[in-house]
Amino acid sequence: MIHFYIQKSFRAGAKTFSLDVEYALVAGAVLGIRGPSGSGKTSLLRCLAGLERPDGGFVRDDKDFWFDGRRNLFVPARKRNVGLVFQDYALFPHMTVLGNLLYACNDRPKAWDFLDLVKLTDQAHHFPRELSGGEKQRTALARALVREPKLLLMDEPLSALDEELRDSLGEEILRVQKETGVTTVVVSHSRHEIDVLATEVMELADGRLDPNKHLF
Repeated sequence: MIHFYIQKSFRAGAKTFSLDVEYALVAGAVLGIRGPSGSGKTSLLRCLAGLERPDGGFVRDDKDFWFDGRRNLFVPARKRNVGLVFQDYALFPHMTVLGNLLYACNDRPKAWDFLDLVKLTDQAHHFPRELSGGEKQRTALARALVREPKLLLMDEPLSALDEELRDSLGEEILRVQKETGVTTVVVSHSRHEIDVLATEVMELADGRLDPNKHLF
């Protein structure tokens, strides 16, 4: 189980923004976090990843704490068993598809296994500039999964794609998630995207759970 309670204050110009969210996510579930721009979705994701340090609360994987404000404990991103898929893919342009995976996990047989999982073995020696948007996203997904993370974090994974490709890639992401069983958090402003991908949904409004929204 991934259990988190994140408290974090930000300043945007003259306005102070506060994130105050708690949730317990069972192993293998896909949590979708949706809400308007500025609601705190990406900030929450960055705190879970260890890219930003919360002001208070905790983040734990079962009994292992990645952050505990009471004990001043903070495990940085590089030491957390977390996979990240960014909106802009964040692939290394000078590396092939296979090279991107080997950078994350220097295990060639495992890298080929995950390329097969996302159906990219034919593109293994292509560079990112030679890939379609969907192929780039699948490469980013395979690179995040090849280390077999406890938690997969996806930031607007389908927003850069056209409508037809969003639906087909959404189905691919669901298939891969079910085959790996990795616990996943997806953030998006798109209700359709969250409804397609998530088994549980959390609505954020002004940095807090919206009490008027039903979680399922």
